[in-house]
Amino acid sequence: MSSLKFCANISWLFTELPDFSQRIYAAASAGFQAVEAAWLYECDLKELQNARGATGVEVILINTPPGDVKSGDLGLGAVPGRETEFREGLDLALKYAKALECKRIHLMAGRIPLGSNRALVAKDMEAVFVQNLTYAADVLSKEGICGMIEPINTRVTDPRYFLDSPHQAAAILEKVGKPNIKLQMDIFHWQIMDGNLTQNIEKYFPIIGHVQIAQVPGRNEPDTAGELNYSYLFNTLKQHDYQGYIGCEYKPSGSTKEGLGWIKDYCSK
Repeated sequence: MSSLKFCANISWLFTELPDFSQRIYAAASAGFQAVEAAWLYECDLKELQNARGATGVEVILINTPPGDVKSGDLGLGAVPGRETEFREGLDLALKYAKALECKRIHLMAGRIPLGSNRALVAKDMEAVFVQNLTYAADVLSKEGICGMIEPINTRVTDPRYFLDSPHQAAAILEKVGKPNIKLQMDIFHWQIMDGNLTQNIEKYFPIIGHVQIAQVPGRNEPDTAGELNYSYLFNTLKQHDYQGYIGCEYKPSGSTKEGLGWIKDYCSK
């Protein structure tokens, strides 16, 4: 079995530093060979390119723009009436991905509109999401980029998020039917919504394109106290011969660097 590879999510780690390009340098200094991030769009793209080039760190994943955050947006992929904005956001994400040689873009689904009943709007939102994902697949395939869809738990993190379980995501991916649109498994969200991680990893492994981690319930380092046995989960991924990076998308309990001992401890086992 090959060793697992970890990448730093610099939207969550190294936030002691205000600038994302500085965080790339910090991640490299801490031993990471790759980083991922949510939204880099307020950063100077040239500075990000310079940091990537100087460190040799790969950029593994970025998100599509969230939309109007002040108005409550968190992605637009499944939001009816926002298709043009979704395509504009995809173009911007693609610009950054190409400049940073990033091969994965998380295509954010978005939230149930305020005042709407989830059950009543679910069918329409799914249809919009399938349409947007199909469009994105064709655009991204020309650049050799994979699109990711990520279920986000609605019990704790975001009650209005449209895509909230691996089962829902898998059903949507089947309707899209494009090999370059895959499932992003954030173990934190999967545990909160469904648990049953061993069976869900087994069932959905063929369509998983990226993995992210955090302990439950605190969303801290994987070796902190919580519900999840990460030694077991990491070994499960190794047994399935997972070849991609595992994104460290957690809230450090203290300073980022002080909390990274778990990687060394795991790799020494």
